[in-house]
Amino acid sequence: MVSHRRSTQPGVSRSARATVLSAAAATAAATLGAATANAEPQDTSQSAGARVDRLYAEAEHATEQYNEAGENAGRLRGEVSRAQDRAARGQERVNRMRTELGSAARAQYRAGGIDPSLALLLSSDPDDYLDRAAVLDRVNDSRAGTLAELRKAQRALAQTRAEAAGSLAGLERSRAAAGRHKRTVVRKLAEARRLLEALPGADRAAFERASRTGRGAGTGTAPAGLPAGSARAAAAVMAVQRALGRPYVWGASGPSGFDCSGLMRWAYAQAGVSLPRTSQAQRYAGRMVPLAEARPGDLVTYRADASHIGMYVGNGQVIHAPYPGAPVRYDPVGMMPVSSVTRV
Repeated sequence: MVSHRRSTQPGVSRSARATVLSAAAATAAATLGAATANAEPQDTSQSAGARVDRLYAEAEHATEQYNEAGENAGRLRGEVSRAQDRAARGQERVNRMRTELGSAARAQYRAGGIDPSLALLLSSDPDDYLDRAAVLDRVNDSRAGTLAELRKAQRALAQTRAEAAGSLAGLERSRAAAGRHKRTVVRKLAEARRLLEALPGADRAAFERASRTGRGAGTGTAPAGLPAGSARAAAAVMAVQRALGRPYVWGASGPSGFDCSGLMRWAYAQAGVSLPRTSQAQRYAGRMVPLAEARPGDLVTYRADASHIGMYVGNGQVIHAPYPGAPVRYDPVGMMPVSSVTRV
C-alpha cells in the first residue's frame, strides 16, 4: 500500500528512485531545514517521506482493526436481535402457562377451596366416581406437567436474557473499540497530511512520483496464456478493474470508494463470493499458493501483520486501494514485502 520503494518488478528502477529522492533531498535541505513544527530539524524529504509511509502503514493497521470491530458489532447486533426475539417468544409462553395455572387455581377457589379429590369422594352420585376419579388424575397430571414446563420455560427465558445481555455488552465493547481505532486512524492520517504539506511543492511531487510505481489505469492486464485461478476469480478481476481510479476511503467497501480489504470484498461480491471484511481474515479465505504460482484473482497480502491486501491481475501487477489521496490503481506485486498469496 504505502512503502512502494521496494519494488522487485519492472517499473521505476532503484537508481531512478534514488536520483529522484536525492534531488528532492537536496531541495529539502536548502528549503525545509527546521522550518516546520511537524518535522525533526534534520528531516529531509526522504526521512519525511519515510515517516509518512510509516504513518500510512500504522493508519491502515488501525483501519483493519476498525473494520474488524465493525464486523464484530454487526455480528453481535444480530445475536442481540435473535436473543431478544427468543426472549419475547419465551415470555409469551411463560405468560400463557401462568394464565392456564391461574385459571385452574381460581376455579378451585370458587369451588370453596376444597381439594378436588375430596369433592369427588363426597359426590352424591357414586356410580360415576371411578370415571370422575380418572378424569381428576388426568387433570392433576396435566397441571403438574404444565407447572414443570413453566419452570423449564422460566429457566430458558433467564438464560436467553443473560445471553442477550452478554451480546449487548460485547456490542458496546466493539463499538468502543471501533471508536478508538477510528480516532487512531484520523490522528495518523492528519499527522501524515501535515508532514506532506510541510514539504515544498517540488518535494511533495517527488514523493508522489516515487510512490507511484505502477503502470497506471488501463494497463497491466494478464498476458495471454495465464488464466485466472477460477471462473469466479476471473469475474473478480473484471470487477476490480472497473474500480480503477476510484478514491481510497478508509473503512469503505464501495462502490464509490474503498479501503484495501473493502475493495477485495466488493470485487469478489460481484463474482458471487462473500469474503470476510478484514485483510487478516481474507488471507485465509482460500488456499495459499507460492507467489511464483500467482494467478489473476489471487489475493496478495502484505507485511507480517497482513494489514494490506491487493488482487494479483497478471503481468507482475496487483490492483489495490493504496492509501488516502491515491486512487485504486495498478502497482508491482513486489511493492512491499509479500506475506501470502491466497487463491479464493
